[in-house]
Amino acid sequence: MLLIDPAANEDFEDLIKNNEKANAVVIGLAPDKFHYEELTKAFRLLLDGASLIAIHKGRYYKRSDGLALGPGAFIAGLEYSANIKAEVVGKPTAEFFKAALGNISPEEAIMIGDDVKDDVAGAQAIGMRGLLVQTGKYRNGDENIITPQPTKVCSSFVQAVEYILKNEI
Repeated sequence: MLLIDPAANEDFEDLIKNNEKANAVVIGLAPDKFHYEELTKAFRLLLDGASLIAIHKGRYYKRSDGLALGPGAFIAGLEYSANIKAEVVGKPTAEFFKAALGNISPEEAIMIGDDVKDDVAGAQAIGMRGLLVQTGKYRNGDENIITPQPTKVCSSFVQAVEYILKNEI
C-alpha cells in the first residue's frame, strides 16, 4: 500500500501494476492520503503482518500557508496502534547519509539543510559537517536544540555555499 505523493508513483510502477496482496505499507509525504479511511486500511494491513516502511519521518514541512504536519506524525500513529516499528529508509538515518556519500568520507562532506534534526543532526551523527539555513521550515532557535550545534548557521543557501567556497569550513 502506497501512501505517497502521486508524483512519486513512477518510482513504484511495478508495484502499482502488480495485483498481489499488499505486504507492506510505504509512507512518504502524502497529505491527501492521511485521512481516517486510508490510515485504517494501512493499520489493518499492518495487523495482518505487513511491514511499515517510512521514506522519511519528517515532523513537519512548509506549505505556502505555513507549517504542516509531516508524515512522521502518521507513521508514529501507525507504529503505536499496530505495535510495530517502521523501517525508516531516509533522513535522518545513518544508512541514508552513507548511501548518499558513496565512497566519500563523511569528514569531506557538508550537508546544507533547513531541518535541524533530520538534515543537520542526521549528517553530523556520521561525521559530516552541517550547515543550517534559516529558510524553508527553519524556526527561530532551531540551532540550539541539537548537540553538537550546527557547524554554521546561514541566512540562506547562497550564504552557505559562499561560506563553503571561501574555504572557511
